[in-house]
Amino acid sequence: MPNTPQANRQILLAETPEGKLAESNFQLREGSVPEPGDGELLLKTRIVSLDAANRAWMQGATYRSAVESGTVMAGGAIAEVVQSGTVDFKPGDLVFADTGWQEYSAVPAKTAQKLEPRDPLSYLLSVYGIAGLTAYFGLLKIGDPKPGETVAVSAAAGSVGSIVGQIAKIKGCKVVGIAGGAAKCKLLTDELGFDAAVDYKAEPVHKALKAVAPDGIDVYFDNVGGDILEAALFRMNTYGRIACCGAVSQYDGTPPAHGPRGVPGLIVTKRLKVQGFIVSDFYAEREKALKDLEGWVQDGSLKVKEDILDGLESLPGALVGLLAGENVGKRMVRVA
Repeated sequence: MPNTPQANRQILLAETPEGKLAESNFQLREGSVPEPGDGELLLKTRIVSLDAANRAWMQGATYRSAVESGTVMAGGAIAEVVQSGTVDFKPGDLVFADTGWQEYSAVPAKTAQKLEPRDPLSYLLSVYGIAGLTAYFGLLKIGDPKPGETVAVSAAAGSVGSIVGQIAKIKGCKVVGIAGGAAKCKLLTDELGFDAAVDYKAEPVHKALKAVAPDGIDVYFDNVGGDILEAALFRMNTYGRIACCGAVSQYDGTPPAHGPRGVPGLIVTKRLKVQGFIVSDFYAEREKALKDLEGWVQDGSLKVKEDILDGLESLPGALVGLLAGENVGKRMVRVA
């Protein structure tokens, strides 16, 4: 491996957290650079994606296997091919792969997604990556918003929510964002074009939604679950649609004492459509989605918010901070 060091810095999940995640749950170590086998790629990690789902993986198997203590922390990343054991990839190619939190990884080539270089490279993780595609498919395929309808989205200043609200505006909807803190709410209305913002830290969400959406909510994009989902349920219009993307309120620390009230009663009486999804459900339509997203970015109707940190060692703190709501837009860490 020319020009490849023999050391591979890695971050392990040293201890599965009992309560809230802390930086002390992780450990930095120096391992060896793996040797790729037939059909595998040796990858050099460039930019690691940080998502609330990273915390959920520590609790048990979801749509992927659980992250066990003593193993390299899992995570997707943009990476560069260093060595290839297949004709489908060559050194220098960019891919998105489950590299984990480490500088070098060996992964089956069939699990890596080849990427076309873009400037800036970070857009491949934000607007043209899982965040943008999740927002696009969840809103348009499940929420199915119509012009003039009211769309509400929680975690609205985050990587997915900030894009959901802007796409809803592009589609001619009234958009209400729910976020934590006055600064985030101001960003939603002043910079991203939301019609209204609710600060869940400052006022009861149900009361605030009634004030800013007096005619009710037609589409709710849920990133948090818990009490905010409950508040939205009580404001939904008949035949409303709820896209369930995540439940960040239940990932870190003690889960809520009870689930949202109104289930299934309000779902039945209001004839609501409630559907969970993961982004890969819609990958057959990925190229069309990327073409739409790129067009909106180029014409200025979709603004990209990113929160980029540097250095492998900053990953634990970056994830802890994300779970505490520090980030605006897509959070990621540049490794190389």
